[in-house]
Amino acid sequence: MGWLLFPFRLAAVVVWVLGGLLTVTAVFPLVRLSWRQWLIRHWSRVLLAFCGVRVSHRGQPKMEGPVLWVANHVSWVDIFVLDSLRAVCFIGKSDIRKWPLLGWLVAGAGTLFLERGKRHAVRSVGHQMAARFARGEAVGLFPEGTTSNGLDLLPFHRGLFEPALRAAADIQPVALVFRHRGRRSDRHAFVGEQNLLQNLWVLLTSTGTSVEMVFCPVMDAQKCAQLGRVAVAERAERQIREIVRADAPPVHD
Repeated sequence: MGWLLFPFRLAAVVVWVLGGLLTVTAVFPLVRLSWRQWLIRHWSRVLLAFCGVRVSHRGQPKMEGPVLWVANHVSWVDIFVLDSLRAVCFIGKSDIRKWPLLGWLVAGAGTLFLERGKRHAVRSVGHQMAARFARGEAVGLFPEGTTSNGLDLLPFHRGLFEPALRAAADIQPVALVFRHRGRRSDRHAFVGEQNLLQNLWVLLTSTGTSVEMVFCPVMDAQKCAQLGRVAVAERAERQIREIVRADAPPVHD
């Protein structure tokens, strides 16, 4: 009977996203950074409520000062899940900008877009990351480079760890654990040939959707500098994989 929820949830989401677009266009240029971050947190919480997603966290998230939050990537809602706790400047693929409504929204909220296949793209994003760290902001990175099924991890790309090391920012791995009615599931993973509207249908017709953010210990800037980019990326990948696999059902080919 979840399909009965769809028109009501969809209407609420569309109206809320339009309100968000109005906010980033008309309000963000007029208010200081702390107010923009407050608006992003509370807007994200309401959006997730409209989508029927319950969010929780465990561990000790770094809530102040520059930090690179490194997370696994399962769905388009990952951005808003993390934003609901602390406003985060995300690094995303350039094609996200083309998504209807949501793409315009995340662009207006300050997402850094990586133009794949272009020379110096990583360097350009790295400079923008350094500027955000200098302002004491949190930057979000999905090092898999694409979404996975949420029951395991894809190999990490390591290039964008370097700007955090150069900026002397702390790095904190975060595992996103999706559940459906209390059990681990790949139901809401945005993978394969599925498009955004199809994924919205799955999400908005579901009940009992929850996402848990599991924060691993912070790797402080000094320790990261000693380890180097490769070792830091490997440690983050290992820690997140252990959590993601912990209670996941076996994956069959």
